[in-house]
Amino acid sequence: MSITSQNNKNQVEESNLTALMKQVLSLAEARGATDAAVSVSHDSGFSVDVRMRDVETVSFHDDKSVSLVVYFGQRKGSASSTDTSPAALESIVDAACEIAKVSSADPCFGLADRELMTKTHPDLDLWHPWELNPAQAIEKALACEAHALSLDKRITNSDGVNVSTGGFCHGYANTHGGEGLIRGTLHSVSCSLIADNGHGMQRDYDYTASRDADKLITLNQLALQAVERTVGRLGARKLKTCKVPVIFSSRVSSGILGSFINAISGSNLYRKNSFLVDSLGKPIFPSWVNIYEQPRLRAGLGSAPFDSEGVVTRDNQFVKDGHVAQYVLGSYSARRMGLQTTANADGVHNLTIDPNAGDLQALIKTMDKGLLVTELMGQGVNGLTGDYSRGASGFWIEHGEIQFPVEEITIAGNLKDMYLGIRAVGHDINPNISTRCGSILIEEMTVAGT
Repeated sequence: MSITSQNNKNQVEESNLTALMKQVLSLAEARGATDAAVSVSHDSGFSVDVRMRDVETVSFHDDKSVSLVVYFGQRKGSASSTDTSPAALESIVDAACEIAKVSSADPCFGLADRELMTKTHPDLDLWHPWELNPAQAIEKALACEAHALSLDKRITNSDGVNVSTGGFCHGYANTHGGEGLIRGTLHSVSCSLIADNGHGMQRDYDYTASRDADKLITLNQLALQAVERTVGRLGARKLKTCKVPVIFSSRVSSGILGSFINAISGSNLYRKNSFLVDSLGKPIFPSWVNIYEQPRLRAGLGSAPFDSEGVVTRDNQFVKDGHVAQYVLGSYSARRMGLQTTANADGVHNLTIDPNAGDLQALIKTMDKGLLVTELMGQGVNGLTGDYSRGASGFWIEHGEIQFPVEEITIAGNLKDMYLGIRAVGHDINPNISTRCGSILIEEMTVAGT
């Protein structure tokens, strides 16, 4: 499809979605709703999976949905549907209104404040369609797998190569005057392999993701990295239980920041379900740590001009010089806490921590002896107490060098101690996720093994 044809198609779709949102709001108001908000979405794309030189699956998706929230005073009702026909729209409006009429009133219910609304939003360069058809995607996947299998005789099997491409158009409008559309794309390729050295087998993978297919790493480079990761796992050992420094590689370090964001999120704070209740202004990290979001990065994986309540996003700073500078709030949680929304009703956007060190190899040299974690298993994080315990695998480090791979271990600590114990953050940011965080070196954790 030519660029002109695609642009014309986009304009028609955006016009249709805007008209759809206005229609639903009009129906809600006609039924007596004092306020309403509508979200619409159209997602489409396809993915292919190959394994051991054969095509396993080719899947397409083309999904539309509409969601409505209505308020009758301080009573709330909601409904959604994947059917956008006139009859279906009438049905979801009726359903949402009926739910609201029988629901309990809550003084904190309601749309975001009217003065926070706008209909004008910047273009964040999120739309980069990939001129790729399924046959071409299959060809790329097979070539990537074939190259990986040829690089090392210890790669004896493939767990598959996936090529995925898709686009979306999401819209939001409410009766306070907020309105906007976000159009974007996301493309990815992953390669999973199995290695065998005659004494045991190991599996690992690598992947690449971007808004723009031209920014993906080459398939040959992806295959090489997947091979190196997989072969590097061969000969993995267990460790004796010990207390040592731990590096979370950039492949997994975002989870450390994710647990912090959960702990300072309004929904957990007003329920007193967080180990960081009443932490505003308190030192939680070393004094050099700054954590913030950059929601308007061009082509960013987490970029958005407005949140799920239509509130314009902004560059919030959550940690300044090691101290909690603000919480993560949507309108409801903010009202519960007597505060103002931070435009984070749907979470944070391009969360970022400033590095103070070099790449992963520099952190390994700095640590000298300890554990490098490259994979985590399980969900062992207690948000109420901050206790942290997760299955892990990675590599044992001595004299600033990798000695051997390790597996079947558990790493444990408390997030408060872990945050204060951060010695270094590398600049090796993982480009495949929205959290902009390098590898993290923590002073000491318990490693449970044999």
